[in-house]
Amino acid sequence: MIKLIGVSKTHITGEVQTTALDQINLEIESGEYVAITGPSGCGKSTLLGLIGLLDVPNQGEYWFDGKNVAGYSEAQLNQLRRGRIGFIFQSFNLIEELSVFENVELALEYTDTPSKDRKERVAAMLNKLGLSHRANHRPSQLSGGQQQRVAIARALVANPAILLADEPTGNLDTAHGDEVMRLLRQINAEGTTVVMVTHSPAHAAQASRTLHLLDGRIVVDALRAA
Repeated sequence: MIKLIGVSKTHITGEVQTTALDQINLEIESGEYVAITGPSGCGKSTLLGLIGLLDVPNQGEYWFDGKNVAGYSEAQLNQLRRGRIGFIFQSFNLIEELSVFENVELALEYTDTPSKDRKERVAAMLNKLGLSHRANHRPSQLSGGQQQRVAIARALVANPAILLADEPTGNLDTAHGDEVMRLLRQINAEGTTVVMVTHSPAHAAQASRTLHLLDGRIVVDALRAA
């Protein structure tokens, strides 16, 4: 599904040049559950952004579903990303002016899904994640754990092939964090590829494969022991 060959990414701020990723070689197969770990500033979020087609490398090849997309324009990347990649962020990124239902439906607004089908899919997803009774609430009326579940519903409603999660439990207490991790395991078990950035060794251990980054390089690539 995903293959990176010699991928490097450099950030330039003024006269300062910082190498975020340095010659990354990586393959992720369909259906895997991969955790990306490492200290702050090691390139975890940069790697996730590249995998999610939110950014492009300065060097190297990125093959996504058999196509080298490293030289694609933003419009091409957006088209490729739409409906195929779902994102979950630490900060939830919900729109306060919209209801829970409308926040989730937003993920389908720019697809060809008819209005009736959109509403049916949103209702089914909210039911699946135990949020039907919160459909008309605003994000500020929900707990942190509920807000993250709404964010997960929004990421999944378009049936993406891959779900990318950037510190999905970072703003949650232990109980709600454990609930989110349970949902990620369930989503993966149902066939969705999951790639998660985390600082938590306990959460990383729940993935089937762990990548450890240091100074922009993958220094450990390990499968979970059976």
